[in-house]
Amino acid sequence: MILKGRVWKFGDNIDTDAIIPARYLNTSDPEELARHLMEDADRDFPTKVRAGDMIIADSNFGCGSSREHAPIAIKAAGIQAVVAKSFARIFYRNSFNIGLPIFESDDASEKISEGDEIEVDADRGIIKNVTKGEEYSAKPIPPFMQELISAGGLIEWTKKRIKVS
Repeated sequence: MILKGRVWKFGDNIDTDAIIPARYLNTSDPEELARHLMEDADRDFPTKVRAGDMIIADSNFGCGSSREHAPIAIKAAGIQAVVAKSFARIFYRNSFNIGLPIFESDDASEKISEGDEIEVDADRGIIKNVTKGEEYSAKPIPPFMQELISAGGLIEWTKKRIKVS
């Protein structure tokens, strides 16, 4: 799986309330959640982000509550992937459960700038910074986790396995 897109950059400890503010948790509609993605971190972010973009962050992305609303909002906004130095464990699992690819990479987090164009090879764990002509390594996504992403998340993967429509 190859992903290519423009980067939005965020720092350390971006918690689930920054990703999707708690005041919007009265809905589970993905499109409504996407309209408020990261607005407390960058008020204009929901109007600037485009389908195919990616998020780069520092350490502990997705810390805070265990709600799935955060990765759902990211995916619904069209973000293809999130790259960070590290992720909160529950966010990590929730992301794969809903089919959002995430990658851990110290170098990519430090060297990629907002607005850069990057290309992520999920199979090999290679992140290319097309803008700067650099390459970084990331932990490759294990085959089973890639199956979850390809299926659209754990529920869709399970439906296919038991042949439910």
